[in-house]
Amino acid sequence: MIIDVHTHINNYHEEKVASLEDCLNNLEDNMAKNNVDYSLVLTSYKVNEHRPSTKRVVEAISNRKNLGVIAGISWLNYNYNDVIEIAEYLKKGLIKGLKFYPGYEPFYPNDSRLRLWYEMALEYDVPVMFHSGDTYAPTGKVKYSHPLHIDDLAVDYPNLKIVICHVGNPWIRDCMEMVYKNTNVYADISGLVLGNFSEKFEKYMKKEIEEMITYSGDPNYLLYGTDWPISNMNSYLKFIDQIELSDEKKELILWKNAAQLFKIDVENLK
Repeated sequence: MIIDVHTHINNYHEEKVASLEDCLNNLEDNMAKNNVDYSLVLTSYKVNEHRPSTKRVVEAISNRKNLGVIAGISWLNYNYNDVIEIAEYLKKGLIKGLKFYPGYEPFYPNDSRLRLWYEMALEYDVPVMFHSGDTYAPTGKVKYSHPLHIDDLAVDYPNLKIVICHVGNPWIRDCMEMVYKNTNVYADISGLVLGNFSEKFEKYMKKEIEEMITYSGDPNYLLYGTDWPISNMNSYLKFIDQIELSDEKKELILWKNAAQLFKIDVENLK
């Protein structure tokens, strides 16, 4: 089984507007071609014609049992209605977690403005995900997205389940320490490459991930994700295949950790 915890349906080629239905069909087509059983769709911190709202995505996937939603939250622009809407989705089990975008927005994860969201995540026992590391857009401010900033939050909220996206790349060693030190911190391996892995970069990143596992222990904290459509699903699976781990430990990364963390009913996928 394969669970991809990090996909998007944003239109990154903004010369034309793609419909939400077309984006979802494209995602499912790619999943089918690569034997991916389930994907989490992460909505954006902003909403426009290229980035659909959480509400639209929740409604659009209602009959697609192989897709779930992570609600993108804006640090800068959320309002009372957003809080009410997301709380209702959490109560009904229509979303699997929350995603924040430090670096794209200028805040640190322990910002007091986000306490309400963290308390909500604790109440409904869902993970919170954070963009970490380099930003896709050069306008991002990466001082905010360094994985070390997760430590304050993890210590202050020891029961909050936290996911560092992109293993904090290029600060993977710092991400190692976060998941080693804090038992409530996880990391996904998404977005390590634009498009396909080159042979040279694949070898480099393979070494980095293997060192992370050596340092941090059995990969109960590591999650498979691609950042599709930015990264290619097929190339990502080939990369995972190259990592020197037992099949049992690869299964943890490919689906077991995600199924437990995000409460995904895998029996319903068979």
